[in-house]
Amino acid sequence: MAFDIEHIRRDFPILQRTVNNRPLVYFDSGATAQKPLTVIERGDELMRMYNANIHRGVHHLSGKMTEMYEEARECVRRFIGAREREEVILTSGATASINLVAYAWSERFLHEGDNIVVSEMEHHSNIVPWQMAAERKGAELRVLPFDDSGALRMECLDSLIDDRTRLVAVTEASNTLGTCPDLDPIIAKAHAVGAVVMVDGCQGIVHGGGMVAERGYDFYAMSGHKLYGPTGIGVLYGRRELLEAMPPFMGGGDMVDKVTFAKTTYAPLPLKYEAGTSNFIGAVCLAEAMAYVERVGVEAIERHEQYLLGVMTERLGAIEGLRIYGTTEHKCPIVSFTVEGTHPYDVGMILDKLGIAIRTGHHCAEPVMTHYGITGMCRASIGVYNTLEEVDILARGVERAVRMLK
Repeated sequence: MAFDIEHIRRDFPILQRTVNNRPLVYFDSGATAQKPLTVIERGDELMRMYNANIHRGVHHLSGKMTEMYEEARECVRRFIGAREREEVILTSGATASINLVAYAWSERFLHEGDNIVVSEMEHHSNIVPWQMAAERKGAELRVLPFDDSGALRMECLDSLIDDRTRLVAVTEASNTLGTCPDLDPIIAKAHAVGAVVMVDGCQGIVHGGGMVAERGYDFYAMSGHKLYGPTGIGVLYGRRELLEAMPPFMGGGDMVDKVTFAKTTYAPLPLKYEAGTSNFIGAVCLAEAMAYVERVGVEAIERHEQYLLGVMTERLGAIEGLRIYGTTEHKCPIVSFTVEGTHPYDVGMILDKLGIAIRTGHHCAEPVMTHYGITGMCRASIGVYNTLEEVDILARGVERAVRMLK
C-alpha cells in the first residue's frame, strides 16, 4: 500500500467531522488514536454476527470467537516480536499489564532490602505500581534522572543498579518528552546483576518499537487504543520462565485447571493470567488495527511522522516565548511546550475553539513537570493521518492564542 495521506485520512471517519464549525485537526493521538474504518467495521461485525464467550462453549459461535481470539494473540505475538504465543497475555490495557507484573512478580521475587529503579520520565502507570510494590515488600525505589534535554542520565546507572536491584522500569518512548532512550545499556546493566526490565511500550509500539525478544525485554506493556485499536484491550509480554514462576494476579474463571475447596490448580500460560471474561472483541479489533498499520507500512508511517515532527518543531520553536520540552535527537512525534505568560489550559481552550485538539496538563507525568518547575504543558502528538497543512494550522493557532493571552 503506497503512503497516500489523503487516502489514509479517508480511512478515519472522525476526521470528516467539524468542531466548533471548523474542520477537526486532531493532535492528541498520544492520549488515544483515532480508529480506521476497518477496525470500526470489524467490531460491528463481531457484535452483530459472532458475539459469544470464549474458551467455554461447544456451540458454533463460541468456537468461532475463540478461534478468532487466539488468532489475534498470534497476530500480537508477531507484531511485537515475541517468540512464543504463551508469552502474550491479553489484558484490559497497559496499566493492567504493569500492575499485573508489579503484584505477581513482586510476590515471588521482591524482598525486604531489595530495590527497584524507575526513570524520572515515566508515566504514572510505570511509577505508582512500583511504589506500591516497594512499600508492600519493604523495598527501596530509586530514580534514574534525565537532563534538561530529556535524555536519561546513563552515567547514573552504576550508582543506582547494584546487586540488590531486582527490576528496572523504563519507557520505550516518553509520552511527554518524546524521548526514545537507548535501552541497551540499561538492559545490559540490569541483566548483569540479575535484575529484570519492565518496558512501557505504549508510545513506542506506535512508532517503531517492539521486537521484544530481540531487544532482550523481560516484560513489555502496551495499550490497544494508542495503536489505532479500541479501548479496553492491552498486552503484557513476559518471558515464559518469569510468567511461569509468578503466581496468578487474579482468580476466577478461565485461569484455573481444577478447583476444589481443598486446593485449586491453575491453567497453563497464557490463560493463567486471563481471569474472567476477556475482551475478546477488543482483542480481534486490536489485531485488525495491527494489520492496518502493517498494510500502510511501519517504516512509511515513521518517515511521515518524523517529517511532520521536524516541521512542527521548527514552526512552534519560532514563536516568541515558546519553550519545547524534550529536544533529544531521536524522539517520537510528540511536541510538548509552554509559552511564557500563558497557561497551558488557556492555550488549549483557544485552540479547541479553532477546531484543534491537543492535550494540556501534566500528562500523568508529574515528576517531569516537577523537574522543570512547572505544573503543566501543552502537548501535540502526531498520528498517521496528520498533514503538513494541519501542522501549519496548529502553529497559526498557537500564535493567535499567544496574541490573545499576552
